[in-house]
Amino acid sequence: MQVVPNFSVLASNSLEKNAYQAFQWSKNFFGVFHKFASTRAGLAITDTSTAVQQLFEGKIPELNRSSSQVASPRTLGVVRQRFERILEVDWQDAENGLYPKTLLFDNPWQDFFRFYPQVWFDLPGIWSRVQRKKYQEFDPAIDTDHYPKYYLQNFHHQTNGYLSDRSAELYDLQVELLFGGSADIMRRRVIRPIIDTVGLPDKSTRILDVACGTGRTLRMLRGAFPEAKLFGTDLSLAYLRKANQLLSELPGELPQLLQANAEELPYADEAFDIVTSVFLFHELPGEARQNVINEAARVLKPGGLIVICDSIQMDDSPELNELMDSFDTTFHEPYYRDYIRDDLGQRLQTAGCEVLDTEVHFMSRYTIARKPA
Repeated sequence: MQVVPNFSVLASNSLEKNAYQAFQWSKNFFGVFHKFASTRAGLAITDTSTAVQQLFEGKIPELNRSSSQVASPRTLGVVRQRFERILEVDWQDAENGLYPKTLLFDNPWQDFFRFYPQVWFDLPGIWSRVQRKKYQEFDPAIDTDHYPKYYLQNFHHQTNGYLSDRSAELYDLQVELLFGGSADIMRRRVIRPIIDTVGLPDKSTRILDVACGTGRTLRMLRGAFPEAKLFGTDLSLAYLRKANQLLSELPGELPQLLQANAEELPYADEAFDIVTSVFLFHELPGEARQNVINEAARVLKPGGLIVICDSIQMDDSPELNELMDSFDTTFHEPYYRDYIRDDLGQRLQTAGCEVLDTEVHFMSRYTIARKPA
């Protein structure tokens, strides 16, 4: 998603804020460059392969370049405005002490330099799956037993879905490239609703992050709430291994991680003060979404808080319909089209929770709810 900074505004900022802006815009530019370069490379390889096949069949090659189309200028303008707004909100929250400014520059540089070449090595497999329309492919060595059928997908066309160490190593980098360097910013937006609603978590506060993946959200929460007791669950052992590695780099108590299906959380009733979930629900069918929300409400203490971060939806962002209409096929998200029309507020009410607020930041929607005391 290509956006351009307003350089006239940068002149009036502090040196520290300009460093933050430069850091984020550089990640955004790099993400745009990667998208452009990888798309062009994919088209060239696909066109060559198609042309060779057509020649063998005695046909005149016809090259299809429809996938090189980008969003309209109007849509890109909306994306730019939203990106500028979320940068400003992120900076102001750090400036006001909601979380340390070090979080603004927290970036897995070692992983970037180590794994970015592997992102390119992984692209031929992605292009092959896209061309063959194969979206449930896993290496023979990957054990796919005991997982829900809906989970056995090559989400984002990823090799081995979420079930290999290689996938776990590449995931954060791939998501940052997808969102132009804004994934952690969107994760940090779960922090303010927690502080505004229940205050600053202390040593007695227990926070569960459902579908914690590689632990990036838990890393943000640890930076903001150094005394809270953090817990995380995920279906993927590979991603939990990566999360344990990422979180063990931080001082303080290591979050407790468990492999678990979010539809059947392995915790007692009323075990947590806060439950968060980031980028999970658009990858679930409707019935599973309700089951996960029911479980989140079950393990939440009376008066406890649920904060859900996920993709924007049709009712809150109709001006970005163009992007939402193509997202499910572009990135193989088979449940996304249903998700963007789903009512998470109604699902939370069905689970016995009261919706306090909804917010939209950049490409994400935040639903904040409380379990009645």
